[in-house]
Amino acid sequence: METKLPPASTPTSPSSPGLSPVPPPDKVDGFSRRSLRRARPRRSHSSSQFRYQSNQQELTPLPLLKDVPASELHELLSRKLAQCGVMFDFLDCVADLKGKEVKRAALNELVECVGSTRGVLIEPVYPDIIRMISVNIFRTLPPSENPEFDPEEDEPNLEPSWPHLQLVYEFFLRFLESPDFQPSVAKRYVDQKFVLMLLELFDSEDPREREYLKTILHRVYGKFLGLRAYIRKQCNHIFLRFIYELEHFNGVAELLEILGSIINGFALPLKTEHKQFLVRVLIPLHSVKSLSVFHAQVLPRYPLQLAYCVVQFLEKDATLTEHVIRGLLKYWPKTCTQKEVMFLGEMEEILDVIEPSQFVKIQEPLFKQVARCVSSPHFQVAERALYFWNNEYILSLIEDNCHTVLPAVFGTLYQVSKEHWNQTIVSLIYNVLKTFMEMNGKLFDELTASYKLEKQQEQQKAQERQELWQGLEELRLRRLQGTQGAREAPLQRLTPQVATSGGQS
Repeated sequence: METKLPPASTPTSPSSPGLSPVPPPDKVDGFSRRSLRRARPRRSHSSSQFRYQSNQQELTPLPLLKDVPASELHELLSRKLAQCGVMFDFLDCVADLKGKEVKRAALNELVECVGSTRGVLIEPVYPDIIRMISVNIFRTLPPSENPEFDPEEDEPNLEPSWPHLQLVYEFFLRFLESPDFQPSVAKRYVDQKFVLMLLELFDSEDPREREYLKTILHRVYGKFLGLRAYIRKQCNHIFLRFIYELEHFNGVAELLEILGSIINGFALPLKTEHKQFLVRVLIPLHSVKSLSVFHAQVLPRYPLQLAYCVVQFLEKDATLTEHVIRGLLKYWPKTCTQKEVMFLGEMEEILDVIEPSQFVKIQEPLFKQVARCVSSPHFQVAERALYFWNNEYILSLIEDNCHTVLPAVFGTLYQVSKEHWNQTIVSLIYNVLKTFMEMNGKLFDELTASYKLEKQQEQQKAQERQELWQGLEELRLRRLQGTQGAREAPLQRLTPQVATSGGQS
């Protein structure tokens, strides 16, 4: 197929075909105002498929796999796999329509064949399968057209080649899930390099692709035992780069979902490697500004993806509870109320599985932070903190440790109940105070009397301080008046003398 070039718009030099003519020396401007970069045509980044060649051979339909005898099945399968390794340009919607349709039909046939036909996955076809998958999915992802891309507000850039790419991913998934799949054969081709390139694709902006990658990586982790440690290590590197360098990676939520199931399968006692991952990676993940991206619904019981991973660790080893809660208190947001609400939700999930012996170690710093949240002027933060008392298990922990928890929050509750602007918050605080009164009336009365006495002392100190400042101000005024009087006295003594001398003259 010939490719016609557009006619040249400017004359060219005979000695240098394809180049612009050289201007005379006296016309050369050494300080050109036109940048050479602007003269270059803008390259489109709408698609990541850049290996398309316009002069490739046209595809012709091959016989159907179901119509050939068994002796010719594998040969035809290899031919179709090679045919599906041809790339097309999806930026041009009308280019190579026939070839695109031939490839799409072949991919559909391969998906159906590998999912329903037994005995088709023999050892000789494995390299052809991995080669076809690699050619289609492994590519350099285009840079984001919006550097300030917000996953919650902006629409993602969808992959134009998805009509073919989706079928390749579906074929890959069915290939891994096939009863005839042999990990011992596939491990020659699905190696560390393959897995590393697979993980890099998680940065794709297309959520449909990341969803397929999530399932595929989970299957790879389950079937290739030798790659498990490598997958965890590379996920660790991705998270660390995301936290400390890039602050942007599209697939964090999907990787956390995979890690949630991986953590659930950890054997006891936990290895040092796993504990370090919790302390050095999962806890610092709470400090990123895009925290809300991976705080989506995963399971009904665990509403946060990151929280689910943390809770899985605590259910495995309760002794990690103090490290986790003190780490969350360290990274507690100071100015972002949305993140505060997320932290409170995650803290409630942790407290829902905490052991009483671990609760004793963190109750005082934890409820001091809860008290600060209750006093927040943002009603959603205060409301979320007060919901802790609606959880029966947390309420039982508070009741067992009332002598420590109540003094930590009582002063804030009492003060906010008198001053908060939102009537709903005031009503919730009254309910909490009533609950404390029912828990331990004697301690409640003691704290009430102590709080009132403390307030009286504060008012007395404030009054004494005001009187002191007032006395100092009066003293300053008296000194100022005395200084002015001392300056005016010599002038008054000199005035008669001046008048007398004036009369004699």
